[in-house]
Amino acid sequence: MFERQKIIPTSNGKRDYYEVLGVERTATDQEIKSAYRKLALQYHPDRNPNNPDAEEKFKECSEAYAVLADGEKRALYDRFGHAGVGSAGPSGFDASNFQDLGDIFGDLFGFGDIFGGGGRRRNRAQRGADLREDLTLEFEEAVFGTESKVTVRRNETCEDCRGTGAAKGKAPVTCRSCNGQGQVRYQQGFFSIARTCPTCQGTGTVITDPCPKCKGQGRILKQRTIDAKVPAGVENGTRIRFSGLGESGTFGGPAGDLYIVLHVKEHPFFERDGNDLHCVVPVSFAQAAMGTEIRVPTLEGEHTLKIPEGTQSGATLRIKNKGVPVLNGHGKGDLFVEIHVQTPEKLTKRQRELLQELESTLAVDNKPHRRTLLGKVKDMFA
Repeated sequence: MFERQKIIPTSNGKRDYYEVLGVERTATDQEIKSAYRKLALQYHPDRNPNNPDAEEKFKECSEAYAVLADGEKRALYDRFGHAGVGSAGPSGFDASNFQDLGDIFGDLFGFGDIFGGGGRRRNRAQRGADLREDLTLEFEEAVFGTESKVTVRRNETCEDCRGTGAAKGKAPVTCRSCNGQGQVRYQQGFFSIARTCPTCQGTGTVITDPCPKCKGQGRILKQRTIDAKVPAGVENGTRIRFSGLGESGTFGGPAGDLYIVLHVKEHPFFERDGNDLHCVVPVSFAQAAMGTEIRVPTLEGEHTLKIPEGTQSGATLRIKNKGVPVLNGHGKGDLFVEIHVQTPEKLTKRQRELLQELESTLAVDNKPHRRTLLGKVKDMFA
């Protein structure tokens, strides 16, 4: 490539192409392409209707890119300036350099093909919309599963026209605006731009005699009651998908899905943590000290739980397989019982005497022994 030199604008008053795109002379091809993309989106006539200045800037940056995107033309421009590319076409523009830029305008304007080529007709069949309904469950229903009924309002295929939108005995006709192509072309400066036909919305056909029942929409709004089976082990916020129970598609398209979001009520006794359950059970001081057996409620009935001798308040005991079933799996979680030792608030005279006697006995049996620091260290390493 020839050595790039600073270009002096020619007498035709055109600005330096690098200056137009806002890039350095050492810019890479990708940097030039990115700069043009940004300017083209900013000044495109469709974004700036009735704005001659924006249209001129769009033409100017398009012309600059047409030259700088071509390696040979860029080399001539770097050496001779605008005079070196004067024979490249009208105002230096060459549409062949834009064949790789269909994505520049596709997302913004919905063009199928901007710089030449045939337009694509939009598929008339469209998938139906997904729907969401909320369902509130009792705690036990979420744990063991249930069957419930959910009322859904959705658009369904019109029975009279079978979804075509046309009256009985009639059919959609070819759109005259686009001749069934689904696109119309407009001249924008240097090139022709294809846009979705505003008359048929890209389908290529229009309904001249609409169905009186659905007003040409092909669907009507109905209310349905759906049997919703909720599996065991669901949690608050669980979303269940029912395939094909959403709104009907248009013109033969598939139906959408129905999503049911579950809201589970809290339980007055149990607290859930994943597949495990937690609860707090009170016991007396004597039961905790001497040990005992108590009846603990579970979601499946009572369970006999052994309280070991000397159990402290706050201790947690586990009962296996008394928790929540694993959703869509096997097995269950566990039930964790936290022991809460109750302290009596009021005592009779005899109860007080007995506790004082017990206290004196405990004081003798559990009399602390003073040990030296050296003795404690020896115990640690014994």
